Amino acid sequence: METKNVKSAGKLLAVLECFSSVDKRLSVGEIARRTDLPRSTAHRLIMALKEIGFLEQDRSRDEYRLGIKLFELGSIVLNNMDLHREAPPFIDALTAATRESVHLCVFDGLRMVFVERSTGGRSGENNATITMEASPCHCTGVGKAALAFQPPIVIERVIALGLSAYTRNTITDPDRLRAELATIRERGYAFDRGEIEIDRNCVAAPIRDSSGKVFAAMSCTGPAGRMPPERLEELAPIVVNHADSISWRLGWRRDDAEEKPRRRARSTRTPAPAI
Repeated sequence: METKNVKSAGKLLAVLECFSSVDKRLSVGEIARRTDLPRSTAHRLIMALKEIGFLEQDRSRDEYRLGIKLFELGSIVLNNMDLHREAPPFIDALTAATRESVHLCVFDGLRMVFVERSTGGRSGENNATITMEASPCHCTGVGKAALAFQPPIVIERVIALGLSAYTRNTITDPDRLRAELATIRERGYAFDRGEIEIDRNCVAAPIRDSSGKVFAAMSCTGPAGRMPPERLEELAPIVVNHADSISWRLGWRRDDAEEKPRRRARSTRTPAPAI
């Protein structure tokens, strides 16, 4: 009975995982093909998910989309996350220190999901909000900062999805991306030099949980004219400091082996923000 229940739950999850930021609406036939389930089974599962609010029907197109109930549950998860409780003071401090926008994202195994952002300073009024927006890993600062510290199998899985070009600066060659990730692991931070938006640059650093696993990243981003390469280098140790401070609050403690490759980034380290 337990095995049967697990299989049923797996089928329900498979239906939900058919949807993405690209595939926002799907028909019964499309869901059946993607899950490799008989159409009748797919329809039964869709009706069950619709009944509990996990799916909603677009009657004008006879298609389905993810329901608001999932967003409500996701918001509860985010609000209960240690990261979401600990990060806001450091986001505010980094925004004040740099006068640029700050983004906090979580790695979901393939993409980066925005958890919070602050568009304070010269970029506008402070406006930190929880979102469910996802961004690619290979061409964003937060994405590369998180991806660089994942196991090789995860890196290759992301590469296998395809390295789409967003601008002329996007890294689309797998070997070049692997080399850049190796550099990021060595220095401890990542750059986005107009790789997803041609006129925006950013510097990002990884965030670790208590076990030392990188599961998130934060970045400082702004217009390319205001954040040329030399300013990115100046901001790098500040971003690393704030990201490390969040990791410390989550229970991570750097050992001696990890300290050495970071010393260059820390050579101009600013004091930890006063909270």
